[in-house]
Amino acid sequence: MRTWLALSVMCLAAVVAVDGQRAGGAAAAAGPTMTIETAKGTIEILFYASDAPKSVAHIVGLAKRNFYRGQRVHRVEASLVQFGDRVTRDGSRRDSWGRSGSGTPIGEAEFNKHSHVRGAVSLAHSGNPRNADSQMFIMKTNMSGLDGKHVVIGRVTRGMDVVDKLQYADLFKQVTVTEP
Repeated sequence: MRTWLALSVMCLAAVVAVDGQRAGGAAAAAGPTMTIETAKGTIEILFYASDAPKSVAHIVGLAKRNFYRGQRVHRVEASLVQFGDRVTRDGSRRDSWGRSGSGTPIGEAEFNKHSHVRGAVSLAHSGNPRNADSQMFIMKTNMSGLDGKHVVIGRVTRGMDVVDKLQYADLFKQVTVTEP
């Protein structure tokens, strides 16, 4: 019985380790966690603070100031869901959704070992990765072609089923950050 129990624990640990690697390229130390509450459920994102410290600090700072609360999803494709434009709070300006941010670019592209796999959270930009600001996207499929073009800053640890259900204009009711 003890041998079976020990073997079961080892197998479970291996599955957890592999799952952590799938979502971000490698298991990472515990960083801040962002929880996003939507009408379709809750999404939890673990940030890679040690691999993209300036980027994560920027996003976490915005979240702590309620920047993301009340925003809407402004881009949905088969491969990703994107959010982080403050203009999405205004339904009358839908033609402008996806073109704005917080107004303070990060100024640095912290490329790292993490890949754009299902569940990865990455920074959006309009052509120059140093100009990334508040917009992020969550990968619904693997797209390694984005590696080295966009900075992966975290991964979804809970709620990928919710990400899969999100549609254009879905509301972020509440967004909170928990520090480790």
